[in-house]
Amino acid sequence: MASTSHPPVAFSGSLASKTSASDLLRSSRNGVCGVPLKALGRARLGSKKRDFAVSAKVRKVKKHEYPWPEDPDLNVKGGVLSHLSPFKPLKEKQKPVTLDFEKPLMDLQKKIIDVQKMANETGLDFSDQIISLENKYQQALKDLYTHLTPIQRVNIARHPNRPTFLDHIFNITEKFVELHGDRAGYDDPAIVTGLGTINGRSYMFMGHQKGRNTKENIQRNFGMPTPHGYRKALRMMYYADHHGFPIITFIDTPGAYADLKSEELGQGEAIAHNLRTMFGLKVPIISIVMGEGGSGGALAIGCANKLLMLENAVFYVASPEACAAILWKTAKASPKAAEKLKITAQELCKLQIADGSIPEPLGGAHADPYWTSQQIKTAIEESMDELTKLDTQELLRHRMLKFRKLGGFQEGVPIDPKRKVNMKKKEEPLLPPGTPDVELMDEVEKLKQEILKAKESSGKIPESGVNEMIEKLRREIDYEFSEAAKALDLEEKFVMVREEFAKTRNSNDQSMHPALKEKLDQLKDEFNRNMSAAPNYASLKNKLDMLQEMSKAHKLSEKNSKVNKMKEEINKRLKETMNRPDLKEKIDKLKAEIESTGVSTVMDLDQGLKEKIVQLKDEMETEFAGVFESLGLHVNPPSLPDAKRKIDEFNNEITKVMEDVVSSTDLKNKIELLKMEVAKAGKIADAESKAKIQALEQQIKQSLAEAMSFPELKEKHEKLKAEIVETVESPEGSNGSLLADNDGSKPDVEVNVDANRSFA
Repeated sequence: MASTSHPPVAFSGSLASKTSASDLLRSSRNGVCGVPLKALGRARLGSKKRDFAVSAKVRKVKKHEYPWPEDPDLNVKGGVLSHLSPFKPLKEKQKPVTLDFEKPLMDLQKKIIDVQKMANETGLDFSDQIISLENKYQQALKDLYTHLTPIQRVNIARHPNRPTFLDHIFNITEKFVELHGDRAGYDDPAIVTGLGTINGRSYMFMGHQKGRNTKENIQRNFGMPTPHGYRKALRMMYYADHHGFPIITFIDTPGAYADLKSEELGQGEAIAHNLRTMFGLKVPIISIVMGEGGSGGALAIGCANKLLMLENAVFYVASPEACAAILWKTAKASPKAAEKLKITAQELCKLQIADGSIPEPLGGAHADPYWTSQQIKTAIEESMDELTKLDTQELLRHRMLKFRKLGGFQEGVPIDPKRKVNMKKKEEPLLPPGTPDVELMDEVEKLKQEILKAKESSGKIPESGVNEMIEKLRREIDYEFSEAAKALDLEEKFVMVREEFAKTRNSNDQSMHPALKEKLDQLKDEFNRNMSAAPNYASLKNKLDMLQEMSKAHKLSEKNSKVNKMKEEINKRLKETMNRPDLKEKIDKLKAEIESTGVSTVMDLDQGLKEKIVQLKDEMETEFAGVFESLGLHVNPPSLPDAKRKIDEFNNEITKVMEDVVSSTDLKNKIELLKMEVAKAGKIADAESKAKIQALEQQIKQSLAEAMSFPELKEKHEKLKAEIVETVESPEGSNGSLLADNDGSKPDVEVNVDANRSFA
């Protein structure tokens, strides 16, 4: 720190006259206030006399090593880059994930482990068997990964253990510094950008970053960028273009994040801005698809001079599942969609959309991430050596021609009118009709076993499987019917009737309908008579039987599900009613009174307690009836077997009396006359017809009432009513336990005779 040994000195004369403000300012920074640098220089060089002395102490500090030390320790865990990046090695090793098509390999691997374990435990030499199994495993692995289907490559590209963008960056760069932010207050973690070096050459790196576990995936939004991420990438593109850094982008995203907030913030505009800007950048651009490249979310950083793809990467405008859902209305057709879309590296190289394929080890990039990274590094160096030879105009033209040559088109070639009308091919069903009966029977039998297992385990019946099977059987039956119609030479007749029916439905003339219906019925009868002569009659009958069986199973499952839901709701409501404080208090109070009497049976209770029991029982029955009524259920009072038998006998006797009365000539004539008057009046009757009908109805009712007023019938009715009431009210009628039978009821027995009953 500077200090002075004398107080400030005032200069005069020629020296003072030549002092400037800038000199005074600069001299103040050197520790002397008000002394010009020129004066100090002359005093130091020309004058021997010194009126003051200046001293300074320089503090020794360690040389600043940010961001990179000159001699980094290469043995640090995670590599030297772990000093500078928050992207640290995982503390726990990633769990191995086995894809469906890799399960045969896992069986072989398990056998190798078992043999090795046996050798260690027994001390015997199994080296020949182990070598044989390992050779078999390697051969199976090679055969599998050299004949992968497109959907299998999609699954490998989505593998959760596949190396991410930062994994590759740390393996191929000597130095890398991550750059953050879009200069608008946001930093999207789904896109990572930064400067790095490969063999001493500086590059601007940017790419989609997925997580290595669930926590990281949530933090990185599963590699789906928002508009902030694309604007951050755009800022780094401008930065690289200004400073002349070549750009290398890594693509691994299912697509841009398509939520409401992203759309409000301009997701489409951000992607479009990146597309336009990348075509005008004056530095070489290389894009590498290292996983899945989905739609515009991938293309926003993929407009490059060279597009390279890892061997098992995919690049698509729509995922196979989305394509299958649009074209075939089911995501189960994704294997077919993946094949038709041509989304693998091999297919895209043939179509000249991709410029090269980077090899992966057997088992995918996650089998050996470092080796894969070195292959990427080699591909980058070779492509960059080629692109750096081009000047700016050639580079821009190279990028423009790469995209201009995509696809093919013809000009001035006329299109056939018929082809123009039917440009879209007819969609074929996933499973073509005409499936053999044996296969269908096996599928139906398998579904039956699943339903039985679900019933035994009280699980849910697979309704979706039943519905799919019913739809499939209907398609098969339609196909068989059409084949039978062809064989019986009735197809043309059906087509003609169908056309006539369509014309009639569109017209206002309804007089054609009866004749057309008669023609259709005749055609159906002819078809049904001759159907047994069709060559596919047996197959059609089998499929109809299977459809009938599956329909019954479907109806039964629907009925069971409704019944189970109703049972759950009833039990819930009844439980709520029983747990009501007022009812619970009454029940407990009555129990306490009964226990205080010390009586063991209900018969020994006094009349007052019996009345209280009956009163509480009636109250609970009313509450339960209200619960059932609220659920739309009608409660019928229970009847004892003997009482029910007597009521039925009495009703039969009444019916016989009524039949005898009706069979009399006078009443029968009146009923016939009433029918004629009703038919004559029609829907809209005049006053005179109404009066006649009412008079006849009154006469018939009066005759029936007189027939029912026999003293014998009345006496039987009163006697039966008294017997039933006495039986129900007695304690024995409820098995001697009124408190235990809370759901019983006291029916009000009444025999009603309907005088309006119609006798033909």
